[in-house]
Amino acid sequence: MALFMLRSCCRFTSTSSAIRLVLNQRIVVNRAVKLRSSPLGVAAAVRPYSSDRETQEKSQKVLVVGIPNLFIWFRTRIYYFLIRTYFDTEFSIEEFTEGAKQAFCHVSRLLSQCQFEALEGLVAKDLIGKLEEKCKLLPVSHKKALSADLDEIMYTIPGDVGIYYDDDGRRFVSILMRFWYLTSAHIPEDSMEGTRIFQVVIRRESEAGTKRLLTANYEFQREFTKGVPPDWTITRIEHSRLLD
Repeated sequence: MALFMLRSCCRFTSTSSAIRLVLNQRIVVNRAVKLRSSPLGVAAAVRPYSSDRETQEKSQKVLVVGIPNLFIWFRTRIYYFLIRTYFDTEFSIEEFTEGAKQAFCHVSRLLSQCQFEALEGLVAKDLIGKLEEKCKLLPVSHKKALSADLDEIMYTIPGDVGIYYDDDGRRFVSILMRFWYLTSAHIPEDSMEGTRIFQVVIRRESEAGTKRLLTANYEFQREFTKGVPPDWTITRIEHSRLLD
């Protein structure tokens, strides 16, 4: 089955609709959140939200702040150039990132619902069995925390990029993506040490609630050997403190 969200040769038209989904979600964050920069290097990103608690309250923001690793930033740009030159002339990391976000939301939801058969064609076969074993051991609250909604993704960054050949001459490209996302799943404090917790107010419900900021790493791989379908497959899935 083709990974329908991730074909680097396609032009994604969902970017504007994804932005509208984010802007239409009226959420108020009671305090700003800062993340330490990852080894991948994180540039500043800001997500503004408006408040209806009191007219005098100012809009709050969620910040993802870090210092980019210039060496990794420059190296990945070289890989993007090589991919466009020798593998796919229409490759765009911006479009790939949008597709990766959609794939992340879809696959994480299937994992949360333990629909492992539906992962076939999207996730590597050897990885599905390992995920099934791990998910069976998770409590219900942790399974719920696996699922990420598109409008709850706070920040996304491409990580390591790899280009390699096997002994048979087949060509592969892999791209690691890292996601920061919010979850309202109820998770005991002691089981999620190190995660960020903050209060939010959802205007449409007028109720305060606690949300956690979690991270996840998904690695996408595609074979560029001549005659092979241009499909990206997820070969690595990690949810911090949930699926390590």
